[in-house]
Amino acid sequence: MSWRSLWRPGDWLVVICGAILCAVSFPLAWQQGRAEKAIVRRGGEVFAELELSRDRRIEVQGPLGTTAIAVEKGRVRVLSDPGAHQYCVRQGWLERAGQIAICAPNEVSVEMAGRGKMYDSLSY
Repeated sequence: MSWRSLWRPGDWLVVICGAILCAVSFPLAWQQGRAEKAIVRRGGEVFAELELSRDRRIEVQGPLGTTAIAVEKGRVRVLSDPGAHQYCVRQGWLERAGQIAICAPNEVSVEMAGRGKMYDSLSY
């Protein structure tokens, strides 16, 4: 006896409706929104708030040296950092609200901010 013979038409309807509900809710639940500015922090305090509409480069002095940050075409990235592993440089371009690049050894971070505050598992 096949498992398909045990299913009734209502069972198929429930499975199809559940799949449609999951497909529709997934993008709505995980959207991060558009970033409006980049917040640069040094030593935990706000160093600069960069508007994404204007291309520019800034340098931030940290305990290890200078971290270079670039804003281009509505996105931001860390160009160079004196840290050994270069994790924040490898992060690449940040484009959506809630994304962040942290240069921990040099105590510099860049966070993309939008209208609403984004939360993750660390917020709880």
